[in-house]
Amino acid sequence: MLFRQIADEKLAQYAYLVGCQRTGEALLIDPQRDVDRYLEMAEREGLRVTAVTETHIHADFLSGARELSRRGVRTYLSGMGGEDWSYSWPGADSAEVTLLEDGSSFMVGNIEITAAHTPGHTPEHVAFLITDHGGGADEPMGMVSGDFVFVGDVGRPDLLESAAGVAGAMRQGAEALYRSVLRFEGYPDWMQLWPGHGAGSACGKALGAVPDSTVGYERRFSPALGAARRGEADFIDYVLDAQPEPPLYFGRMKRLNRDGPPLLDGLPAPRRLTPEELGALAGRTDVAVVDTRLDRSEFMRGHLPGSLRAPLDKTFPTITGSYLDPDLPIHLVVPEAQVEEAVRDLVRIGLDRVEGWAPPETLEAWMAAGGAIARIEETDTLAMEGRRHGPDVAVLDVRKLGEFREGHVPGALHVPHTRLAERLGELPRDKKILVYCRSGARSATAAALLAREGFDAVYVNGLFEAWQAEHGGRSPDHYIRNR
Repeated sequence: MLFRQIADEKLAQYAYLVGCQRTGEALLIDPQRDVDRYLEMAEREGLRVTAVTETHIHADFLSGARELSRRGVRTYLSGMGGEDWSYSWPGADSAEVTLLEDGSSFMVGNIEITAAHTPGHTPEHVAFLITDHGGGADEPMGMVSGDFVFVGDVGRPDLLESAAGVAGAMRQGAEALYRSVLRFEGYPDWMQLWPGHGAGSACGKALGAVPDSTVGYERRFSPALGAARRGEADFIDYVLDAQPEPPLYFGRMKRLNRDGPPLLDGLPAPRRLTPEELGALAGRTDVAVVDTRLDRSEFMRGHLPGSLRAPLDKTFPTITGSYLDPDLPIHLVVPEAQVEEAVRDLVRIGLDRVEGWAPPETLEAWMAAGGAIARIEETDTLAMEGRRHGPDVAVLDVRKLGEFREGHVPGALHVPHTRLAERLGELPRDKKILVYCRSGARSATAAALLAREGFDAVYVNGLFEAWQAEHGGRSPDHYIRNR
């Protein structure tokens, strides 16, 4: 048996290639939408992808299952989502799709894959037990657990409510997840665990950075499983407490993956823009210009008016998914060597209208020639204290709710940066808004969005801990709330 874990570091997501080397057949589990790279990997291993499946209807990326199904790959999907969360796209492409029940199994060469219904993160969620009969085994080697059990954590049960707007689903999900965890306790210690995500994913709150584990290790050391052993009430309290706010695009991904991700006829091929063509986009609200430069202060000193800032690092999918309207044409300021990387990141979250790009040198040429330029005022966390008391000043904290509760600038407004685009109506337009976070990274992207939307934003750079150390640590209302 060949087994490959395929990591997307930006989404902290794992897909899996499972191949039978005797027959040359292979299975893909939880592939992303740009499937060409998986097919090329299989071919390099002397395999052909004959089957595809996924653990659940994903929220953080568009699935590649429909893309492969259209190409004639046998497709296996959970049939246990109930009325509202059952796949609706099978049959639309005249492709054969098998719906799995708890205990259903299928073969890929001499490898048996058995579905175990593990609801909680989502109603339809399944984990897959992998048994290598070709290697002489008659018991599973391990479990591809999807978003059910992670290394050090379990999947969050609140996304149907917090991201997709299904009222009341959070508590029901937590109760179902508790029952699934009790089932997990029955598996042998030696069984390997291959999760759907690692550290950095918003699909849990405490995911470990180790890419795999064992049932026994998780049973012994996972805080989430420890809470389950204390009883259902303790587990529900633990799993619902302090979950990070989901990025704004998660709800859209859930619906598209349920109803059918748009088919991808190759990657978008944006054209290179001249300085004049790039400059013609300045200030337009019917397009989105995404500036991927890493240097935050460089962006503040000068950028194309109306640009959004999304550095091409691990935060890129979260920022673009939370800030971009999928209906708008997208133009990138990005080095030529990274155009394909950026395009792939965007199509994985359903941002397909990538129409143009220009390297930073083109932007610099436009600005040097006297073209329109926008700037955002920058200050630091210590200077913020001397400015925040003015009657025409508001302070905005764009960190997570858990961070905000631990301490914040007194009187600060709070909107997590991943939800900012939908909550602009809560912010004052007649005041200068000082935008801060923990380190200056999230506040930089938030300040750019506010500037595009017509707010008078001031970017606060630097460490929030410096403000805490200088001004007495946590704000007084923290202690009032937590007495």
